[in-house]
Amino acid sequence: MRLDKLILNRRLLRELDLSLLIIPVIISIFGAINIYSATANNASLKSSGAHSFIMQLIYLFVSLVLVYFLLLYDYIFISNFSYIFYWIGVALLVYTAINGKETQGARCWFLVFGVPIEPGEIIKVGLILLIAKIINDTEGHVNNLKTLIKIALYTALPVAFIIKEPNVGLAVICICIVLGMLFISNLDFKIIFAAIILGLLCCFLGWKLNLFQGHQMERINSFLHPSASSTDSTFQVDNSILAIGSGGLWGKGFLHSTQVSGGFIPEAESDMIFSVVGEEWGLIGALVLLLLYIILLVKILKTARQSKDLLGKLICVGYFSALLFSVYQNIGMTIRRAPVAGITLPFMSAGGSSLLSNFIIIGLILNVSMRKKKINF
Repeated sequence: MRLDKLILNRRLLRELDLSLLIIPVIISIFGAINIYSATANNASLKSSGAHSFIMQLIYLFVSLVLVYFLLLYDYIFISNFSYIFYWIGVALLVYTAINGKETQGARCWFLVFGVPIEPGEIIKVGLILLIAKIINDTEGHVNNLKTLIKIALYTALPVAFIIKEPNVGLAVICICIVLGMLFISNLDFKIIFAAIILGLLCCFLGWKLNLFQGHQMERINSFLHPSASSTDSTFQVDNSILAIGSGGLWGKGFLHSTQVSGGFIPEAESDMIFSVVGEEWGLIGALVLLLLYIILLVKILKTARQSKDLLGKLICVGYFSALLFSVYQNIGMTIRRAPVAGITLPFMSAGGSSLLSNFIIIGLILNVSMRKKKINF
């Protein structure tokens, strides 16, 4: 490859909305700091705070390199490989179902040279690209039965494997991605209503017929009846609420948490990272973090509106849906406003697969942003 092919065009760079990159980077660095705090004084964890901090920064650096390479190619060209990305993700999900490592009853990841890989995060990228391409190829005519069946099948396949892991939270994120794209493609309201009714009916039947796994039933019960439940998730959320509440307005200060460093909040460095923010940085720190997410969501919608074509708009809206649900679900479960689920807080939680997949999609959105105008050379 010629070296000049690795340099971004200046005309394209002038169109780039750098805030779409700067905000996730700020959140990620803040996340790495809180991951260090959550692991530095917790004797129950195998890895030290310094190791967790350094690994997260390494993942951030690799993510930024991937973003740069993504910007070199037009997202329309990248979308031509959507089927390849999708089937690689599905193949990895199949491999995980057979040879994945089991942690706390879930088989969600496998090791490559000692590095954990979570295919469920990877499939989000493939799903966004593939569904966006399918809808774009039909010029947005999603009310066609053949198109809907095709979209449903491509969505159901990875979702089924993710539920089998089990990782219902991530499965719901995948469904949110597709629903967001269908919604802006003017899917008939009758179909939307029928899908909602069918989904609620399936949940109700699953509840009545005890089709949910034991830990899933416990999490739902502890969310609906916290005072009458005594489960691991109740313990986790109770201590999370105590930690966030004890942080007050300004927080206890960096590395001065008691609930988190005392090991009273399991998975504080990943699923419950917002508890660390609340306890050490207080209400002000939590509000600043929420403000950053809100600004990022607004920027993504703005990019979608300015996109030169339907494909770019669909990529933006697909990720907007995933990010919005992930932020609500993750923060909501730390304060008992949503059931406990294994959903990471994007850019904040520990985990290389999550950070890489989120930045890859941010790279695609940046790609849409910088190519919103047709440029003649």
